[in-house]
Order: sequence, then C-alpha cells, then structure tokens
Amino acid sequence: MTYQLTAPLLDACVLGIVAKEDSYGYTLTQKVRELVDISESTLYPVLRRLQKESFLETYDKPFQGRNRRYYKITNEGEKILSFYQDEWETYKEKVDVLIKGKEEVE
Repeated sequence: MTYQLTAPLLDACVLGIVAKEDSYGYTLTQKVRELVDISESTLYPVLRRLQKESFLETYDKPFQGRNRRYYKITNEGEKILSFYQDEWETYKEKVDVLIKGKEEVE
C-alpha cells in the first residue's frame, strides 16, 4: 500500500478487529496484514499502549500446552473506537473531495 498508517488509524484498526472478537497477537497481526504491510514488532507496542490506556484488557487461555494472551476491548475502547469511526468517515469524505473531485461535504 502506498499510504502509511498513522498511529490513531492503526489503533482504530486494532480496536475494530478486537471489537468483533477477542484475539491474540498473532491473529491480530495476520488480520491487519491482509490489508496493510505491518510487522509483529510494530503491532505489539500498539497493543501494550492500548492496554495501558485502558482500551484493551488481556486474559490468558491455554492452547496446545501453552498460554495465549488474548486481547479484549473495554467499554472505554468501544467509546474511542466509535470516535475513530466517526472521524474516519469525515476524513474519508474530505479526502474524496480533494482527490476524486467529488462534491464538497459539509
């Protein structure tokens, strides 16, 4: 992809995935990578920060003799995700005006 993912947009992507279902780090990375080139080393600091900001919480679940750390969205995470979704729609509409020549949005 030509465009870089900014920190807030990456946060929104991660929260959007986790809002659908609790996920562990590797699965999150794979889902984001389907659309954007990102490494696990980029994603894990994002997960830690979202957890520190109380947007995500974790729990461990056994899998094949090992524990997997799952991430779950919190109520605060759902609120910030809703904010990000609204901001994204506005941003998208404004960029469309500039690059697609669409009618201006109010």
